[in-house]
Amino acid sequence: MRTTTGSVLLLAMLALAGCGGGGGGSGDGSGGTSGWLIPQSQVVDAGPGQDGIPSIDRPVFAPVQDITFLGDAELVVGVKVGGESFAFPHQILNWHEVVNHTVGTDDYVLSYCPLTGSALAWDVDDGRLDPDFGVSGLLYNSNLILYDRDTGSFWSQMLEQSVRGSRSGEIPGRIQVIETTWATWRAMYPDSQVLTRETGHQRDYFAYPYGSYRWDDNLLFPVTREDNRLHPKRRVIGIRSATASKVYQVDSFGSDTQAINEHFDGNPVVVVGNSDLDFAAIYSRELADGTILDFTAVQAQLPVVMSDSEGNSWDVFGTAVSGPRAGTQLALTESYTAMWFAWAAFFGNAAIHFN
Repeated sequence: MRTTTGSVLLLAMLALAGCGGGGGGSGDGSGGTSGWLIPQSQVVDAGPGQDGIPSIDRPVFAPVQDITFLGDAELVVGVKVGGESFAFPHQILNWHEVVNHTVGTDDYVLSYCPLTGSALAWDVDDGRLDPDFGVSGLLYNSNLILYDRDTGSFWSQMLEQSVRGSRSGEIPGRIQVIETTWATWRAMYPDSQVLTRETGHQRDYFAYPYGSYRWDDNLLFPVTREDNRLHPKRRVIGIRSATASKVYQVDSFGSDTQAINEHFDGNPVVVVGNSDLDFAAIYSRELADGTILDFTAVQAQLPVVMSDSEGNSWDVFGTAVSGPRAGTQLALTESYTAMWFAWAAFFGNAAIHFN
């Protein structure tokens, strides 16, 4: 793996500059303090400036059946909030990276970093004067640093933590995301709402702004460590704790859904995934009452992907949809999908399941 500073970097900078239109912010993100929780020397200015890549603050959605601009194999990021399901196409997220959305009284922010292939959603503190987040224009380990518009504090996406400002050290509430293809999402949640290209900005959403980046072995910005055990852009779902991390290649689960019951850092978890359907998720197997479940994969019953010995059926978001525990939600884990190089840069010495 190598970091290029020639034509590939120039291409990236041109693409980033073309994302301008958010009207650059003037805050320094310090929120009244000067310290970083990450090495300041490794925080990189990506070029476009604060809000140079404009967040989507008034998202417009349409029903699945009205969406005609997505091909079956294109990736989307799905969430369930307030009892409703929403899909966010990569095609749009590549150009905006941050979407601020309110469902009823629930505010949340969904972010996607195209340079690290990582999508996360956070519950937003509803007591904030301005609950919205934006794109800071800074990167750490090639990964998006967000800022919140209430205090100007900076937030590392993959660390899931504020790393500078008055909210430094704060950890947001996690919302489960499922990244999969448009065809799979449509089969899972045909009644969901989908983010449209009515963003308020003029972008060529059919074009990928980073050239061959998704497939080649080049990085556009430096990272703290490299690990050549997998191709740098291999999509993995990883789980982490304070002392350990482990990844599973999304393309290694096989054509049948797998449910892998195991322990990670001493805690029982289940990893469920399907390579052909292009999804993966990791949940705790321990329920609030102390019961530890063992799961079996379920085939061809989307969005149901698992069952257990008690007779419960569980959907891809870890919710029991039938059985004696119907309505129960499996506890979330510190897990998400990203490119291998990014996971290795943030969380070194990761175990690799399918090796």
